[in-house]
Amino acid sequence: MAVKIRLKRMGAKKSPFYRIVVADSRAPRDGRQIQTVGTYNPLTVPAEVKIDEEQVLKWLHDGAKPSDTVRNLFSQKGIMEKFHNEKLNK
Repeated sequence: MAVKIRLKRMGAKKSPFYRIVVADSRAPRDGRQIQTVGTYNPLTVPAEVKIDEEQVLKWLHDGAKPSDTVRNLFSQKGIMEKFHNEKLNK
């Protein structure tokens, strides 16, 4: 089963709010998910990002692939750097 970490759109029309979720890659964007690992609100200035770092690192070690947008959010928070350092130090 291919697992992805991606954004799930929530909120009203023209006011998006996203949950960062772990989901099967075959599931629809707003469909079934395995776990919620964070939130992203692009409307606030600056954009508000809350991420459960422990859960994200666990899923990355288990082989989950982040989408491009989620990868950028993780990079801004320093999670991707932490993941690569842990991977190299094994």
